[in-house]
Amino acid sequence: MKKIFLCCNAGMSTSMLVKKMRTAAQAQNIDIDIEIEAFPLEKFNESIQQYDLCLLGPQVRYKLEDFKKIAAGHNKKVEAINPMDYGMMKGENVLKFALDLLA
Repeated sequence: MKKIFLCCNAGMSTSMLVKKMRTAAQAQNIDIDIEIEAFPLEKFNESIQQYDLCLLGPQVRYKLEDFKKIAAGHNKKVEAINPMDYGMMKGENVLKFALDLLA
């Protein structure tokens, strides 16, 4: 199972995108093979230990390099979500991005 979490300031704005990503996963019949959650910034350190990939919302993109260093210590990945996909809540695009990173 692939485990992905989205991270933003409070974890709320990404919750809508998580729902869209889950819907896209269901449409592709891969929803049983993937777990997607949203967490606030302060939960990053504990979450990266349990998940394979963290995707950062545009508002916390400034943490990318710091979080990449922490994630590397756990053999995990961190990347930033495309601001256009985030703003337009394109769950299918973000899911594809995540799966490509985990391939």
